[in-house]
Amino acid sequence: MSSTYPHHAGSGQSTDRAGQEPVGELVQRASQQLTELVRGELRLAQAEMKQKGKRYGKGGGLFGGAGVVGFLTLQALVATAIAALAVPLPVWAAALIVTAVLGVIAAMMAISGKKQVEQAAPPTPEQTIENVKADVAEIKESAHR
Repeated sequence: MSSTYPHHAGSGQSTDRAGQEPVGELVQRASQQLTELVRGELRLAQAEMKQKGKRYGKGGGLFGGAGVVGFLTLQALVATAIAALAVPLPVWAAALIVTAVLGVIAAMMAISGKKQVEQAAPPTPEQTIENVKADVAEIKESAHR
């Protein structure tokens, strides 16, 4: 067959004069690329959510630790009051110092936990959302050409 158009055996589709692929193959390749793009964005979203989950876990653990240390602070305060009533000044003064130290530790843990939770918020994969928006805009722009 001596035609100026390339012919793909068995394809049943013609190509244009520039030797480009048939429309069916282009659609199939575009579909594959779109699938790969969506899968890539899902992997990115999963990684981003995993990172945020770790921050929430760390912040929650620090809040839990602050609660335990705060409870110990109350116990020490009670012991301080008892020591102050039952024994001369040096014993209750020592108990008061322990209470103050535990209170400072609880405050530091609470502040650190709050910072961790603030860094993780909001719990949405922001980078992935921006990438998907850019991908959709690129696809729309390509479709209009």
